[in-house]
Amino acid sequence: MLLKRYVSREATPNGCLIHGDCADVMLVFLSDDVIRIRVSFARRFPEQSYTLVTTAWEDRLDPLFQGERTRIAALDVPCQEDEAALTFRTATLRLVMKKEPLSFSLYTAGGKCIYRDLAERAFEMDQLGRLSHYSCMDREKDHFYGFGEKTGHLDKKGRRLRMSPKDAIGHDPENGDPMYKHIPFYIRVNETTNHALGLFYHNSYDCVFDLGQEISGYWERYCYWQADGGDIDLFLINGPCMSEVIQRYTWLTGRTALPTKQSLGFCASTMYYAELEQDCDQEIYKVIDKHLQEKLWIDNFWLASGYSSGEEDGLRYTFNWNHKRFPDPEKFFATMNAKGINVIPNLKPGVLKNHPYARYYEERGAFIKAPGGQGDAYGRWWGGEGRFIDFTGPAGREAWKKLLKETILSKGCKTVWNDNCEMDGIEDRDAQCDFEGGQGTMAELKIIHSNMMAYVGWKALEEMYPNERPYVINRAGFAGIQRYAQVWGGDNLTDWRTVKFNLATIMGMGLSGCANMGCDIGGFAGGAPEGELLLRWIQSGVFQPRFTINSANNDNTVTQPWMYEELLPQIRAAYALRYRLLPYLYSLMYQASVTGMPAMRPLFLEFPEDTACYTDRSLTFMFGPALLVANVVEKGAKERTLYLPAGCKWYDMNDFMREYEGGQTITVPVTLDTIPMFLRGNAVLFTSEDVTHILSDTLRQLDLTIGAEGDSSVVFYDDDGHTQDFKRGVYAKTTISVKAGDRKVISFHKEGDYPGTVERLTLKVVSKEKGAYWVTVDGAQIPRFLVRDNWEEAEAGWYYNLSDRTVWVKCPKPAKDNFDIVVSTEKFDLIGMADEVAKKE
Repeated sequence: MLLKRYVSREATPNGCLIHGDCADVMLVFLSDDVIRIRVSFARRFPEQSYTLVTTAWEDRLDPLFQGERTRIAALDVPCQEDEAALTFRTATLRLVMKKEPLSFSLYTAGGKCIYRDLAERAFEMDQLGRLSHYSCMDREKDHFYGFGEKTGHLDKKGRRLRMSPKDAIGHDPENGDPMYKHIPFYIRVNETTNHALGLFYHNSYDCVFDLGQEISGYWERYCYWQADGGDIDLFLINGPCMSEVIQRYTWLTGRTALPTKQSLGFCASTMYYAELEQDCDQEIYKVIDKHLQEKLWIDNFWLASGYSSGEEDGLRYTFNWNHKRFPDPEKFFATMNAKGINVIPNLKPGVLKNHPYARYYEERGAFIKAPGGQGDAYGRWWGGEGRFIDFTGPAGREAWKKLLKETILSKGCKTVWNDNCEMDGIEDRDAQCDFEGGQGTMAELKIIHSNMMAYVGWKALEEMYPNERPYVINRAGFAGIQRYAQVWGGDNLTDWRTVKFNLATIMGMGLSGCANMGCDIGGFAGGAPEGELLLRWIQSGVFQPRFTINSANNDNTVTQPWMYEELLPQIRAAYALRYRLLPYLYSLMYQASVTGMPAMRPLFLEFPEDTACYTDRSLTFMFGPALLVANVVEKGAKERTLYLPAGCKWYDMNDFMREYEGGQTITVPVTLDTIPMFLRGNAVLFTSEDVTHILSDTLRQLDLTIGAEGDSSVVFYDDDGHTQDFKRGVYAKTTISVKAGDRKVISFHKEGDYPGTVERLTLKVVSKEKGAYWVTVDGAQIPRFLVRDNWEEAEAGWYYNLSDRTVWVKCPKPAKDNFDIVVSTEKFDLIGMADEVAKKE
């Protein structure tokens, strides 16, 4: 069934309803840059979303998301009609609907075409009830990014991607598909127009994206989305910058939750720690102590599911405690908390027949039902046939939450780890879910359970620890999962290709709204990583928001950071780098919670004008706006080739700040010690040596490295790191602005009621041409030192380091919210002859 022809239209309270020959189309303009086009072949438009946090209509699930969801007034956009088309104009866009064949085109206000449906085949429902939406593509100049968690390179042009989340253990990191998550959103950009446009399909049925793999000679080149049911519910999200698309997409689906500081520290895990016959707790204490002895800093511990196994049969029973392995769970949590280690127990939603709480769930009607609602649905699970909690209904959520609080959180746990939550064990997609009393099927709601499992974990933490910041971790999720959970890339393969392509997977998730992401370091599935691979993986992992080693090696080994003693110096250095970067990373995660921008950014996200970034496949990334990172991801590498984006200079942080012009490909030598990093010419990077244990250490000195090629600004964000007080203004948001020139002015402007802990500042200001003339702090000059040792001993002063040609400044932080540090590199006439020389010339 193909929607071919326009019949009539009528106004609605929030838009326009268009009647076609075989379907209706609902148009809603949520803003000048966000347009909803919803096509229903059933001509019905029920509103019942688990996903959206910004709407312009009443939704049946509004009470469930009270406090999360905002209702706005849609724009009143007039329709201009002529014989051929309907035209709608906002301040930035012009949407044109051709009447026959019915199709949409989108233009900028200036007339540039940025999107076209495939005119003769735009909207279709086939004989199986599958829905398809086709659009035109430029095979040479278009690029496609996002799609949530996917393998391979970032640009998905030419690929066919399936979204049907699986327990994808040991997946191929380059070509494996589908994965654990289902996020039907992508950003397309054309090199010629350099205009980014987001497309979000608000539909949770299993689906496929074809990005030009399919070719038919009867049509111009096209791409399409196809889903197993529901509606074609498309949100067109304008840029023109990609960062604006991300901001508007997360305005619709929610921003990344601001994480706790502790969650950004290292996390140790392996399945084996919880699989010993007895006294696993004692072994875990030794593991934590070993990390600290080796100066491999640690703040978190993932407790694998072995803690919940039955003492007789060894099967997993979530909320059960194996007392042979953990004789006293309360004491275990108390001991670990006293060490400053956050213990994070594994939770799984499947229930085997001998589960000690099976009857409890039955009595409360907590399970997903068989088709038609008669009896419980059964499916494949760890250890045999199982049933599954229905997180789309209050009965399932309340039953789960009660046990979560009583058996896990009450013992001293403050984090929820939801594993195996793809719900793929129920093969019959007609199995019935409560759907908040509306009765739905697993075909539509399978992946929604993942989000709602995170939702109920969030609610349980809020109830158990009022005013604390909930910390939830999910393996699976749909669009919007970023509101509740940190996510990880599942059970990845121990392979050199994995350390390489996991970088693209994390960046793709960031472009899809999920900024708090990481992949298991060292690989989860397979044998132990060789030494060089583990080192390169750790060197890559230090930039991932989730920094975790986790394994289930199949060769009777355990992946641990000290397993190759000959590489410990390099591994310690990588851990130290991660902890130095914590102030910067925490500020980036704050930015993600406000704008949606991820910490790990593809080059084109920061440099959209440089079209070479769209085709670069070197798997480098920007760590925030300041730092370009080119991890070594090839075995035995002696050099690293990378592209430096045009538009600024770059300084090699491993080679005495060696200067490079942007817009070129370079090759640099590498050793096992090397993590290639380049400071952007007009950037500010801030770090600290003070914190090696997040709960016990306090940041006292902030160290800034400044490339003052041009004007710039960055936000250093701080708060207490664990409460919700930041929502009430108890934070310190310091904007650090740099005014470039011979007189470089570094301005600090603080907002918020959090007093902050910084007492001292150091600056390294790149000044390649010459040293400084003078330096002032809050208007007062500080002394110059010609000998570095004297500068290091001083309380305040400056020194010009010729090795890397940077001006080093140190001083106590002024006791005020707003102040300037000025570094003058103005002309200095040392012997008083400059004027005489000028006269003679």
